[in-house]
Parts: sequence; structure tokens; C-alpha cells
Amino acid sequence: MTKIAERAIDSADDSVTEPVKKPRMDPIDLLIALEEAVDVPLRPEFIEGMAIVPPQPGDAHNRGAGELYFQLRSAGFQLAGLGNGFRSGIKGERTQGLLIPDFYVLRRLPSEVDEAYCRAHKGWYSVDLLDLVGEVTSSNHETDTGPKYRTYAAAGVPVYVLIHRDEKKAYAYSDPKPGDESAKARYATKVEVELGRALPLPEPYPALDTSVFLAG
Repeated sequence: MTKIAERAIDSADDSVTEPVKKPRMDPIDLLIALEEAVDVPLRPEFIEGMAIVPPQPGDAHNRGAGELYFQLRSAGFQLAGLGNGFRSGIKGERTQGLLIPDFYVLRRLPSEVDEAYCRAHKGWYSVDLLDLVGEVTSSNHETDTGPKYRTYAAAGVPVYVLIHRDEKKAYAYSDPKPGDESAKARYATKVEVELGRALPLPEPYPALDTSVFLAG
């Protein structure tokens, strides 16, 4: 069993990260190998050269993420979703990121070309499909506020919603700036509210009621 697999089994509450320098295999295959190496369910991701095994989400996390997904669906955004994984890469070639948002809204219904891309990349859709992504923090809040924030911005995802339960705040980031050699990827616009208040989102999205997070 690999070192990271052993750490994944031993860590029930905290995320596990492992640096991958010049991987000999594509990160997609790396995550498949990680899943096959352990007997517990994993949802690993690959972000900024790190294989990451997030902590198992609790009921309060899932209930809150599900409520925000429901609000988006109820507002008419029928392409809001849960559970799919998304790949970012350089010119569609070398894999840079493999992410599974807590909830999202797609730009369009996946086409035959999109489904072919997903099959070619072993279950990962292109990040180009995403118009909005949302993350709800657990004990791994540094991942959501740092590496995931930068990866979504670098990929040009227009809106990033972050529910930071540790800070008891909600954020809506927009206007992604991909970054260059002198600056890291970032979002130029940030809206911030206390949990429990409505979080305004860029048009055409509705404000999100974050009060569900006060219960858990």
C-alpha cells in the first residue's frame, strides 16, 4: 500500500495532500490508482501538483451544499448540478487540475463532443463547461481558499461561490484573472457577507440564502 493510501485510511476528518513532482503518469491515472489502493470510499482531486483526499463531508456540509443547489434550480438554472468532476489542462493536453465542486452550474448541456471528452479522460468533464462553482469548507478550508480558488480563476470559471464555515462568512468571486509569471491567478471582484445573510451573485444569478449554515 502506498504512503498516501495509508494516510488516507488513517485520516477520517482531515484532508490528505501529497506532492506529485513530474508525475510519471497522468494525474487521472494517479487518482485511479489511489482509489484502487484503499478499501474506503475516496473522492480524490488533483490541484496545483498535489493529490488531495478531502475529508469525508458531514451532514451539515452536504445539507448546506444541497440547499444552495436547490436554490439555483428553483431560480430556473436547470443546469445546476452535483457530483461531476472537471479537468483543466494546458491547451487541453497536460492535466493541471481535477476538481469535484460541491455544486455548480454548467454553461450548456453537455454535447456529444463533451461526452466524448469525458470518456477520453476517464470520467472527467472539461472545466470549460463550468459557469459557476461552489465549495463549502470542511476541515480543509485552506484548500478551498487557496489552491481551488486559484485553479478555478486560472481556468476562467466566471463565478466562484465559497461558503467558509470556519470564518462564518460567504464569498462570491467573479471576473477571473488567469495570472502570469509575475502574478498568481485570482478573481478581481469579491462580495462578502456574514453567514445567515443573502449572498449577492453576479447577474443573472439570484442572491443565495446562506441561513441554512447557521443550523450546523
